[in-house]
Amino acid sequence: MTDRAPLTPVTTARQVPRWSELRDVVQFKKPQLNRTARRLTNALSVRDLREAARHTTPRAVFDYVDGAAEEEITAARNVAAYRRVTFHPDALRSVAEPDPGVELLGRRIALPLVFAPTGYTRMMHHHGEQAVASVAQHVGIPYALSTVGSTSIEDVRAAAPDGDLWFQLFFTGDLRVNEDLLARAEAAGYSTVLLTVDTTVSGMRLRDVVNGLTIPPTLTARTVLNMSRFPGWWFNKLTTGGMTFASLADVPGNPTPGEVASMMFDPGLDLTSLDWLRDRWPGRLVVKGVTTPGSAREVMEHGADGVVVSNHGGRQLDRSAATLDVLPAIRAAVGQQATVLIDGGILHGQDVLAARALGADAAMIGRAYLYGLMAGGRDGVLRTYDILAEEYLRSMQLLGVRRSEDLTDRHVAFTPHGTGDYPNVSV
Repeated sequence: MTDRAPLTPVTTARQVPRWSELRDVVQFKKPQLNRTARRLTNALSVRDLREAARHTTPRAVFDYVDGAAEEEITAARNVAAYRRVTFHPDALRSVAEPDPGVELLGRRIALPLVFAPTGYTRMMHHHGEQAVASVAQHVGIPYALSTVGSTSIEDVRAAAPDGDLWFQLFFTGDLRVNEDLLARAEAAGYSTVLLTVDTTVSGMRLRDVVNGLTIPPTLTARTVLNMSRFPGWWFNKLTTGGMTFASLADVPGNPTPGEVASMMFDPGLDLTSLDWLRDRWPGRLVVKGVTTPGSAREVMEHGADGVVVSNHGGRQLDRSAATLDVLPAIRAAVGQQATVLIDGGILHGQDVLAARALGADAAMIGRAYLYGLMAGGRDGVLRTYDILAEEYLRSMQLLGVRRSEDLTDRHVAFTPHGTGDYPNVSV
């Protein structure tokens, strides 16, 4: 080993720091006094909103949103499928001035995202469907109102006078009811009808049974005790009107809530129902609840403008396929001209990105915005959108893609699940 000269000492001049030198590099977060605003600001992901919702909402209500059918295998599969996506970015592509918007059913929307229909939304937060519709209008995406929504067709339109509103229809065995709902949606300027076809009978959601959140309710002592821990939730429910199926309030015969709920599940639903609806509805018609290529082709042949690849978020038939697994085959079956949407398991902007790259025109979210709604009402729904939009845009640019229209399956590697067990991935 050769001899080396000693290292030259390093001398650093020291001084007392001045505030003028520190203030540009050391900035303190301003305290947020409003608890709801602080809660939403601290939520950096949909999963954070979910955790916040757990602490702001009675367990029975949270479980209604968070739970699924039977052993909740399908719900876990939906989430797990997105973990099997690998992105392949293009290098040296300009992503300046990115454009995440897409064309959907003849309209330009800000992001390939749609707020899906959810029932009893005012149960989660008294702002309810009106909040969701107003946020959708504000950010420039569609919102679909459920037949079993807790706000009427007309009141949702009043909350979003310029929004792109869709109406989700549970086709009942009473054509008078169907006709009334469609006429009101048409008169209120709803652009699209979603026909849900995976609810011929009700799925068994065990969490709801345990909590007594059934129709009619059979609340247990434990459920009531837990609800007592949320006086703000109770106060808002008791002072903002009763919980009803608002669009069905004037159904002939004044049926009970249980009778109304039973109307929503029609074992006789078949292709003739779709034919009737296609003849009756002049606007766009999309069939929700399709999970096989054969069914997708069939509904398109009967006049649908598109399909939603959906297993009802795992809330109906458990052990069915993850929606992302069947998306590419369904897109291939219906061709590029058909509208294809997807829902189930979407909790991150990268999930929306993957769905778009694998063949969906747009993704629909339900649970995700309900977590935000429970965590902070209307502002929580907006926070959900902002999180997903930021994740989507950042990931799209990192992928080397400037426009949503330029996303293709060459940007992703995806292995659909074949046989064997799915990992139990919780949200």
